[in-house]
Amino acid sequence: MSIRYVGGRVASALITIALLILINFVLFRAMPGAPERIAAGRHPGVTAETFANIRERWGLDKPVYPISIVGEPPFVEINPENQFARYIASTLTGDLGVAFSGAGQSVAEMIGAAIGPTLLLFGLGELIAIFAGLALGAYTGWRRGGAVDYVGNGVSLVLYSMPYFLIGMIMLLIFATTLGWFPTFGMTTPGEQFASPLDQLLDLLSHLVLPVATVAIGLIGQYSILMRSSVIETLGEDYVTTARAKGLRDNRILRKHAFPNALLPAVTLIAINLGYVVAGAITVEVVFNWPGLGTLTVEALEARDFPLLQGIFLLLSVAVVFANLGADFIYGYLDPRVRT
Repeated sequence: MSIRYVGGRVASALITIALLILINFVLFRAMPGAPERIAAGRHPGVTAETFANIRERWGLDKPVYPISIVGEPPFVEINPENQFARYIASTLTGDLGVAFSGAGQSVAEMIGAAIGPTLLLFGLGELIAIFAGLALGAYTGWRRGGAVDYVGNGVSLVLYSMPYFLIGMIMLLIFATTLGWFPTFGMTTPGEQFASPLDQLLDLLSHLVLPVATVAIGLIGQYSILMRSSVIETLGEDYVTTARAKGLRDNRILRKHAFPNALLPAVTLIAINLGYVVAGAITVEVVFNWPGLGTLTVEALEARDFPLLQGIFLLLSVAVVFANLGADFIYGYLDPRVRT
């Protein structure tokens, strides 16, 4: 890939991140309610002096923007000390503030503690869905019109139309409540004393099965449908016709010729799904009470914890941008036409 191509994509990503930071700042300051009242409002008897001290401590007594509109010429007032400049400086240094609901914990600490379980859950689910969905889509597309195609495509459409929470509830009802094969909630058994690290690992795996299966089942459908469509499109290409004229077997044509070219659209979808990990995590983690970013987001919404929500939304937005940037690079590597 040329330096111009890489530089253009990186510059576009940086501009997008800058706009996201700006929107993140404006969005949460446009919400109703004062942050100091949300933080201190749970305690009765809070005085106006206490509110003033909180505002001064957090810098909320400063003007919001660097420029203010006034009623006298020159009608514009420059504010050297303002909340926007402080927000930009803190964000660039990784300081996302202190969470209202975290008992003194910083937003970065709370997100850091929750991101590991989310990456574990969705990382495994994505890997299973990628391999199973692409394989199913490629095979049904290659055998289009047959019994395997009808069954596989029908199952994929059903799975694609089902939301995560519905799949999770079905899994819980069948395999946890009725059959009792797996735990119903959490990442580990509460209060359990493990005799060895192996026992702890087995306990973790037993809690992982249903959430990972829910994520994988929810993603397999869309990967399969997209891959099937791409394979069918490649079947009419000249290189497939030439390979068949050479007498190559169908399995070899599919693996060596049709599949690599049909894989291009799936790269973008996979990258975008990786970026939207938090959005999908909310429903799955709430159903299984998984201690990740999704559960943390719901708890922050219930507590109206604006600093924590602001940090989570910024993380989600930046993750989507980097996922798209990675998709551009991979796509450019796989398809030289994109680089031109």
